[in-house]
Formats: sequence, C-alpha cells, structure tokens
Amino acid sequence: MVVPSLKLQDLIEEIRGAKTQAQEREVIQKECAHIRASFRDGDPVHRHRQLAKLLYVHMLGYPAHFGQMECLKLIASSRFTDKRVGYLGAMLLLDERHDAHLLITNSIKNDLSQGIQPVQGLALCTLSTMGSAEMCRDLAPEVEKLLLQPSPYVRKKAILTAVHMIRKVPELSSVFLPPCAQLLHERHHGILLGTITLITELCERSPAALRHFRKVVPQLVHILRTLVTMGYSTEHSISGVSDPFLQVQILRLLRILGRNHEESSETMNDLLAQVATNTDTSRNAGNAVLFETVLTIMDIRSAAGLRVLAVNILGRFLLNSDRNISSNVRAMMQELQAFLESCPPDLRADCASGILLAAERFAPTKRWHIDTILHVLTTAGTHVRDDAVANLTQLIGGAQELHAYSVRRLYNALAEDISQQPLVQVAAWCIGEYGDLLLAGNCEEIEPLQVDEEEVLALLEKVLQSHMSLPATRGYALTALMKLSTRLCGDNNRIRQVVSIYGSCLDVELQQRAVEYDTLFRKYDHMRAAILEKMPLVERDGPQADEEAKESKEAAQLSEAAPVPTEPQASQLLDLLDLLDGASGDVQHPPHLDPSPGGALVHLLDLPCVPPPPAPIPDLKVFEREGVQLNLSFIRPPENPALLLITITATNFSEGDVTHFICQAAVPKSLQLQLQAPSGNTVPARGGLPITQLFRILNPNKAPLRLKLRLTYDHFHQSVQEIFEVNNLPVESWQ
Repeated sequence: MVVPSLKLQDLIEEIRGAKTQAQEREVIQKECAHIRASFRDGDPVHRHRQLAKLLYVHMLGYPAHFGQMECLKLIASSRFTDKRVGYLGAMLLLDERHDAHLLITNSIKNDLSQGIQPVQGLALCTLSTMGSAEMCRDLAPEVEKLLLQPSPYVRKKAILTAVHMIRKVPELSSVFLPPCAQLLHERHHGILLGTITLITELCERSPAALRHFRKVVPQLVHILRTLVTMGYSTEHSISGVSDPFLQVQILRLLRILGRNHEESSETMNDLLAQVATNTDTSRNAGNAVLFETVLTIMDIRSAAGLRVLAVNILGRFLLNSDRNISSNVRAMMQELQAFLESCPPDLRADCASGILLAAERFAPTKRWHIDTILHVLTTAGTHVRDDAVANLTQLIGGAQELHAYSVRRLYNALAEDISQQPLVQVAAWCIGEYGDLLLAGNCEEIEPLQVDEEEVLALLEKVLQSHMSLPATRGYALTALMKLSTRLCGDNNRIRQVVSIYGSCLDVELQQRAVEYDTLFRKYDHMRAAILEKMPLVERDGPQADEEAKESKEAAQLSEAAPVPTEPQASQLLDLLDLLDGASGDVQHPPHLDPSPGGALVHLLDLPCVPPPPAPIPDLKVFEREGVQLNLSFIRPPENPALLLITITATNFSEGDVTHFICQAAVPKSLQLQLQAPSGNTVPARGGLPITQLFRILNPNKAPLRLKLRLTYDHFHQSVQEIFEVNNLPVESWQ
C-alpha cells in the first residue's frame, strides 16, 4: 500500500511529534522519497507544495539539493504562487558556488520589467540575497530603472539591491550615482534610510563618488537638523529619540564625507554641537546617537571646542555604571534551570554552559551564584564545562561568610546522589576544608542538620568505593579524609586505615597520594596540622576584581580541586596537595620508604637523581592582534626536568591601552597545570610595561605538549576574546 504524501502542516506536526532523532529521520526520508517521485513525474500543479515541504526539511539541516532545478521551473512559471515559492527556494538553496544560479538571470530580468510590484519585489529580494558578480553586471540597468519608479515598495527594495551590487561589483558605482541625489529628497523613511546606506557604500568604495557627494553635505546637515529639532515621525521615534537609526546612519556618512576635508567639516560643526548637547542620554537610543556623534567629531577636522565637548562626553560614558544589563537575571535563570531539567541530552551541555556563563557575569549575590552552580551540578553535572569545579571552589573559598552554608548544602546533595562527578568533587573538597563547620551545626540559613563524624567518614568512604567514581574523584575524597584528620575531634585510626589501604591501589596517582599521606602520619605527624590547614581566602579588590575572579580558568585537572594558592605558610619543602610540586616529576611508582626518622623532608619519597640540565629553549610568539602580542619563554629546572616553567609576556605596541587582561590555559589530562597570579591586568600602549604570568606544567611521562589558551581583554572600547591552541611548542620543552 502506497502511503500518500503529506501536506506541509501535517509534515511539520509529524516531525515535531517524533520522540527520537531516528523517528524524525524516518519521517523525513519517507517524505523526501515522495517529493523526489513527484518531481520526476513533473506534476506542475503541486510542484510548489512539494518544494515548500523540501524547504522546511532544508531548514532542519537535511540535504535538499535535489530541489534546485525545481526552483528554476517555479520561477519561470506565470503563476504568482509558483514564483513566490520558487524565489524563496532560490534564496535558500542556490548561491554563487552552484552554476544553476546563473540560469535564473533571464527570469529575474523578465520579472523586473513586467511591472507587477509583488513579482518585482520577489525578484529584487532574490537578487540582493544571492546575486553573483555576473548577475549584478547583467541586471544593473534594470535595477537602475526601478530606483525612480513611483512605487515606494519597489524603490526601497531596488535601493537595497543596489547596495548589494556595489559590494559585489564596486565598478558599478557610476551606474547608481545619478539617482541618489534625487532620492535624498524623499520623505519615505525606508527609501531615505536605504539611500543614505547606498551613498555610504558608494563613498567607501569610489573616490569619485566621495568627491561627488561632498556637494550634498548641506542637504544631509539639513535632514539631520530636522530630525533633531522637529522629528521625522512619531512611529519611528524610540524612547523619545527621533528615528535614531536614521540619525546614526547620517552621522556615519558625515564622518566619511568630512574626513580630511576642511569645507565639509566646517559645514557640519554647528550641527554636531547641537546633536551632542540636545540628545537625551537617559535611554540607550540616545547613547547610540551620542556615541556616533563623538566618533564623527573625532574623525573630521572639527573645531577645538567641539573636540573638548567630545572628550567630556567620553568621560561621562566611562563614569557611567550602567552596563546595559537588565535586572531580570533571577527570573530568567529560573526559566533556564527549568528548561535544563527537561531539555534533550544533546542540548544540556550548551544550556548548562550558558547558565554558568550568565551566573559568572551577572550574579547579584555570592549566595545566589553558589546556589545556581549547585543546581546545575545537581541537574546536569556530567554536561558542565571542565572548569566548573575550579570556579565553584574558588567562589566558595572567597566567601567566608558562606562556608558553613556551602558545606551543608553540598553535604546534603552528596548524601542524595554520588553519580554526578563534578558535584562529588566539589562536595569532597568543601567537606575536607570546612568539615568542622559541618559538625558544628551553627548555620542559621538552612534547616538544622545533625551530623556526626562517623556519618561524614562513611559518606567519603562510599565515594571511594563507588564504581561510578573517577580516579580524580577518589583523589578528592582521599584528600578530604586526610584534611578531616585535623578537623575532627575523634580518633584518626579509621582514616589511617583507609589511607593505608589505598597505598596499594592500582591507580598510580592515587597510590602515590596515599603513600605520602601515610608517611605524613608515621614520620611527620607533628607537622600534619600545619600542612593540612585551610586554604587561604581568595582576595578580591572590589566589584571589578570580583567579576574577573569569577572568570573561568580552563586548566587541566589538578591534584586538588581548589585553585592553587601562594606558597603554604607551613613549609615550602612539602606540598602534598600538588604532588610535592617540583620534587616528584619523574616518579611513576612510589619507591621503598625508609622507616628511619632522619633525612630532609624533601626526600620523603627518596627520589632518584636528576639528569643534567637541558639546552636553552627558544622563545615562541603565539599571538598578535592589533599591536597586542603574547610571547612564551621556557625554563626546565635542572633539578627537576619533568617540570616546565612557562613565562607568558603580553606586550602592547598599539595606540590604546589594553585593560582587564586575563590569560587562561589548559593542557591534556595527562599533565598537571598550575597558574600563578599575573603581574597585573593592564598593558599600557606604545610598548609600556608588559604583563607577565607564570605557568608550571608537570609532565612526568614526557608526553607531547599541547597548550590551549584563552585571552580576554578590552581594547579600543571593545571586548576581545581569543581561544586558540599552541601545537608548535619546542620539542625541548617536553622531551
């Protein structure tokens, strides 16, 4: 039995009703087969319906190239219903890469000369969307004729098509110069805005056009003055500003015409002063007009007093605390979190990433920020970004007033579910750091919770024994147990037993950590409390620094979840949280431990001798943009060749300062990366004092080194973000 072809509405309903992607593909494959059969049969009556369904399939991302020739047949049809779908299909399915697009040139030419306005509009829209250089050259005379047609509908579309033609074929400028002067007298908003855009394109691409249109500067000044004083029409006013889109476009054109031209600049000086002083800045529309005015003043040969006014306006912009952020982040985040709980698995990663980024930038309070990240980790912990754990631990560590609240929230979440690995890692870190606050039970912000020491230890042991726990998660749990040995009041025998058991674990990193902890119990118990003291608070210097501290640090997994602080106060000889820092580079399996109490603490693992120092490593330039450069220099300490010290140096040879500079890095998981604090966040212009930052990379296996960098900074009043990989690091840096 042959299944009949579906109508477009029925096809949409059936596709939306598919429960899985496989069902959706099955529906689309069946319908595409019907569409192909209909095209082969040459059914002229229903051809436009079949193509409409194919276009919907194309918008879903499925192949629809076999409908290209059907677009040509529909365009050549005499029926408007066919032409409408045919032109739409040509705009979606054809472009310059397909030779078939040249076949519709004659059809477009005939439709432009027919005089039927809807058909002319379809032809002009198609030409301005996918017209190639050859088509533009062939059809330029027809478009020129339509620029002066009586119908505003056709003229507006013809102007926009002319803009596309100028961008494709700049030598066509001479064709469209004569009609522009007449079009400037139009009162129709769409025609006038399109004409200003067309003149701007002509002036940017043709010196002859630039000289020609400098004659119309007085007319442009008159149009803009009329907008400022009397307005254009109420329907085009936004927040009390008369037609800001047209004002901005005229200001941009005046900036081009007045550049390096004394007479034109003199003509527009008074007008610019009037716009700068009379524009309402209480709304974004007014700020947009004012900013374009400042750019125009600074780019033309304006009067000295006018430049002082522009500088003062810029100063007010810099002092304005409004960052164009609305206060609806709480309500919007609730909607996003509700969607996260019900969205398909393939969308959860993007949704979770968006929620975390929004929370980092627009969090009204630290507690709200912590609650938001915890909700994401609880709902979609396996789909979050790699830096979510480090960001949350840094956030909690810097919020001293929320330590008790955070550890209780995380303990409850961990007791309910240990399958979400990022959540488990943060909870283990927090319990290890603030376990004493958890047992104290003095948090007034949530319901009272009575927890005893045995319950906490049992929960961490459950994490260690769970088959769902990753090796890194077990490392967090083991370190948390070790830290609890200094925070709990009871006997530590249970903790010592667990630590000694993992001294023979098959996972090398976990085994090494357990051996170090066991040795700390046996040989250096008098230093255990100092070594395992709480992490120092993260310092924040104000609102801006608070936002910058929330920025993600894309680093590989570290031995400990918390961000690496400065040197511990207890001793620089032993850093158990960083695998002895530079002293354990070549260790793969823990060697035999000397039970004697003597010997220096740095020789806790009786490390072997180091090889001779390597040859100097050449520097490497990895980034350059608009005068901003980033260079890497390398050092491998002779006493520990597995450790690589990379010093990044950011320099600025441009004319503007680089501010809010942040460099973040990530390495493969087989390596360990530690980011030191940078020397600053501002790189002065013209080769001023550079910013330096130290990366410490531990590469015991001498694996090929790859580095992923993310740079964020503000330059020339624009926010810049660059993410790139460095794959050409010198071989000497890792072999």
